[in-house]
Amino acid sequence: MICLLPLEQWIIQKRREFHKYPELSFNEHMTQKRIINSLKEFDLESSPIADTGVIADITGSGPGPCIAIRSDTDALPIQEERTAYNSEYISCHNGVMHACGHDGHMAIVLGVARMLFEKRHEFPGKVRLIFQPAEEQYPGGAKKVIDDGGLAGVDAIIGLHIFGDIDVGDVRFCPGPLMANSNDFSIRIKGKGGHVSTPEHCINPLEMAADLISRSRLESAMKVDPSRHVFGFGMVTGGARTNIIPDDVHISGSYRTFDEMDTVTIRNVLDTILISIMQKYAREDIVGVPSYELDVVHGYPVLVNDPVFTSAASKLLKQLFTKVDDNASPIFGSEDFAYYLRQIPGMFLFLGTYDPKKDIIESNHSSSFDIDESILMQGVQILCSIALDFLNKPGEYIH
Repeated sequence: MICLLPLEQWIIQKRREFHKYPELSFNEHMTQKRIINSLKEFDLESSPIADTGVIADITGSGPGPCIAIRSDTDALPIQEERTAYNSEYISCHNGVMHACGHDGHMAIVLGVARMLFEKRHEFPGKVRLIFQPAEEQYPGGAKKVIDDGGLAGVDAIIGLHIFGDIDVGDVRFCPGPLMANSNDFSIRIKGKGGHVSTPEHCINPLEMAADLISRSRLESAMKVDPSRHVFGFGMVTGGARTNIIPDDVHISGSYRTFDEMDTVTIRNVLDTILISIMQKYAREDIVGVPSYELDVVHGYPVLVNDPVFTSAASKLLKQLFTKVDDNASPIFGSEDFAYYLRQIPGMFLFLGTYDPKKDIIESNHSSSFDIDESILMQGVQILCSIALDFLNKPGEYIH
């Protein structure tokens, strides 16, 4: 084992290395090597998983349960802006940036690994470290980790996410649904094109698209409480000239809910609106149109924290930290950590980094996003504390 820096300095250094050399989803090859080599620095052996991920086990002093701790590893296709802080570690990869805190997540879980490896003779059971690729891009890396056996023998799992719109050091979570599912839709509306000077010979798909856009949010809100969903259009494509009515138009957007039934309801709302629009614009003298095609791609499912596990962790965290909100409002962001929680009990929590005193104020996915590195050690303490408490008192965490 080489001589290591003190833990906090070490994880800050690791975070900056990851930030400087970001890689996109499913392409985290050098990131994978950095993680493996970082674990080797204190003699912890690891293995690849899910193509560009890493998995490692820390075995305790005797028999007991196994808890997994997960970090995501991928970056985003964003060009990083220079700020007052990032001159030493700004991204060296053009158009790629760690703008969602995954560099911090990796550093935190490496810190957890180093701390628990040093304490391995003091706890029973096993800790599994999962460095998962491709959280940012559907279908995500979590399913691949599961398919490759990453949860085999694991009894529970915990994960943490850094957020730029939560005050620095604040810890937030709740039992039950914490993050929404994601659903992307695309619609093709087909009409009959022609010259704008003779609209009587045409069925204008752009007008039908306008009807759809104007009605959808209102009618979805009539069926599903607005506090339980978000709905929006992101793209409309159609037409080539100002004086030509096109034959068709393509529309796409997204909606998110905290309940699978609400997801189905909104899909049905779209169908109902589209059918009524087709009837409204139909003409006896023009056969075969209008028509539509609706395709919905369901992304990550609702992320649901296990109530029993979350309650036990909440009691512990409130003893250790002053700013813990265990009844936080769910958010409409989505996370493939949800797949793990469908398999085994556990929880996901948020750690804030918003710090106006240091001018760290940008939200996740901003080209100027950065983190207050003082929270890295707090993240290590949070995950280590829950893991050790679980291993020593598993009956309080799982049924």
